[in-house]
Order: sequence, then structure tokens, then C-alpha cells
Amino acid sequence: MKASALFKEYVWLVGTIRRAGRITLREINERWLRTEMSGGVEFSRTTFRRHRAEVEEMFGIIIDCDGENRYYIDDTEMFREDSVQKWMLSTLTVSNIVSEARGLHDRILLESIPSESEHLQTVVEAMRENCCLSIRYRRYGKTESSQWTVEPYCIKLFRRRWYLLGRLEDGAFLTLSFDRIQEMAMADRTFVLDKDFDAQSYFSPYYGIMQGGDEPKQRIVLRAYGNERYAMRDLPLHHSQKELNVGDDYVDFEVKLHPTSDFLAQILSRGRWLKVLEPVDIALRIKQMHMEAAED
Repeated sequence: MKASALFKEYVWLVGTIRRAGRITLREINERWLRTEMSGGVEFSRTTFRRHRAEVEEMFGIIIDCDGENRYYIDDTEMFREDSVQKWMLSTLTVSNIVSEARGLHDRILLESIPSESEHLQTVVEAMRENCCLSIRYRRYGKTESSQWTVEPYCIKLFRRRWYLLGRLEDGAFLTLSFDRIQEMAMADRTFVLDKDFDAQSYFSPYYGIMQGGDEPKQRIVLRAYGNERYAMRDLPLHHSQKELNVGDDYVDFEVKLHPTSDFLAQILSRGRWLKVLEPVDIALRIKQMHMEAAED
């Protein structure tokens, strides 16, 4: 069997077990026979054992078995909301589902996401080898380009764009959008990654990709109306989000973060369905932004 076909089977197996929570081999086989991948051939115990071992080797995912011969995958740290493993498996699982639905392609609409594969490959290679990158970059609204040599510390996907967090020689950090990079090449200089740096912690107090500025970290209380209250429960704005109060037609939420411009833009985009209760200065800024948007 081709490696690509086997890979699809591994992803299918992981997705099936995770969605089920706990599942027997018989139930796995029943679901397998309903896929086009099976070709009507049963998922044998020998095949399951082989796939189970390969999944652990390839993804680091352990398929356990309980006392009732039901298989399961623990939701460990690797499956946290923003982990690479969860993103990768989710993407591959969706790809499998869509490819299986060949007769429905005209009824499945997808959002285009720039791959930026050339830059992504270069950055990942530089991160692996601790090699600096020479980058020519042009910001939005600028006619002239800037040239930097940066230490590639991490990459982040946010709102359909890839970003590079790079450190300059003086220790300052830059966040660069892949789509604004005009030229990129490996530099003739290596670096030592700061042993105390943690990418997750670095972005943790921010909403998205923007950091720094003069905005201190604050407690912000938001009131969500209508369907927005349910949407915020299903898709929290930030990992710090907590539910405070429930009213007849609203729910109050609390987040603790730096109110950067991308966070304010997200609040603004929800219109009248999301209101800032605290602090007052943030509420007034949102009000002013709404008024300016309504002006002729």
C-alpha cells in the first residue's frame, strides 16, 4: 500500500477514536466499512495493532485500552487548543473527510488559506538549525523596505496568516507577517535560543499576534447579547475568559489581557452584540470607534 494511503488511515483511526471517546475494535470496524478507504475489506486486529504502533511512532499519540476492551486516547497536553498536534490532526482529519466525499465536492465550500510553504520551510529549517535569517520586509503603507537579520524564535498561525517572531541582535523582538516578506535567506550566523523562552507564555497575555505597546494587562468585563453569548461560550476570545453573570438576554464574561488594537478590533466587529462594561476607558474607546465608523 502507498505511504499516502496508510497515512490517511492513521489519521482516520485517531480521529475516529477521539470522536468516540471510548470504542471497541468491532465498532471501529463498523465505521471503517462505511468509508471509501476500506474498499469493503474489514479492519483486522493485525492491521489495528500495526496502525496503533505507527500512530504512536509518528504522532506520539498512545491509544490505550481499558478493562472493557474499549480503546481511547487521553486528552493530554498535546491536545490543548493551540497545540501543533491538535492543529495538524484536525487539518488532516478534515482533509480525509473531504477527500472521502468525492461526490459532494460541489456542495463543500472551503476558505482559501495562503500556504506560504516556501517561507514556512525556510523558517522551520532555520529554527531547527538555530540559524539566523536575513529578511527584506515591507510593512503595510510603507514604500520602502527594511532589512533585518533575526533569530527565528517561533512561528504562529493567526487569522489565516503565518507570523514569525524574530529576535534582533539587541534583544528586541519583531513580529513579521509571512505575506509581507519580500526576500528571505539563511544567514551565515547561528544563535543560542534563550533557555527561558516559552512561546506559549510569550503570547499568553495577548489576544492574537500583536504585543507590546503602552497598554498594561487589564481585567476587562464584556457583556454578550443574543447569540453572541453562546458563541463566546463555544469559542472563547482568550484562554483567560471566565463567565461572571447570566441575565435574561445577556451573559457577562471576564478576560485578562493587554487590550491591543487587534483585540479592540475584534470587539468592534461584534457590533451591538458585545459591550465593554469595564474598564470605562476601554468602553469609551470602543464607543468612539463605533461613532467614527458611522460618520459620513
